[in-house]
Amino acid sequence: MANTYARQMLSYETAAKMVAAAVAKAEELGCKQNVAVIDSGGNLKALASMDGALLLGIEGCQRKAFTALFGVGTKDLYGVIKDDLSLVVGLSHFSRATLVGGGLPIVVNGEVIGGIGVGGGTVDEDIACSQAGLDAIAD
Repeated sequence: MANTYARQMLSYETAAKMVAAAVAKAEELGCKQNVAVIDSGGNLKALASMDGALLLGIEGCQRKAFTALFGVGTKDLYGVIKDDLSLVVGLSHFSRATLVGGGLPIVVNGEVIGGIGVGGGTVDEDIACSQAGLDAIAD
């Protein structure tokens, strides 16, 4: 048995590129957003809060990014867990989790290496901005 293992880690440069793309999408949509990118350990790598964005969205976008570490978008997570009451109740024990749409996992080579979360607009705007962040790093 190995004493250590290698894993892919999200770089700051990649996180910053994702945040910039999400902010650009928000500007295109005409909404004010908060954007967070976290690594696979739940650590904040990059954050932006557009002028005029909702204050509560700063915490909300980080929760969305954290919840995306489960490997599914926050809007879709409820559909995955709703038929298993233990999972629904269990999720409430994660103080940083949310089921509000706008969080998406960052997956590279089949491995979740982080999450992006956007908050401040409608759920559809939040998801569109998160997706723009992912699209910025697509190969």
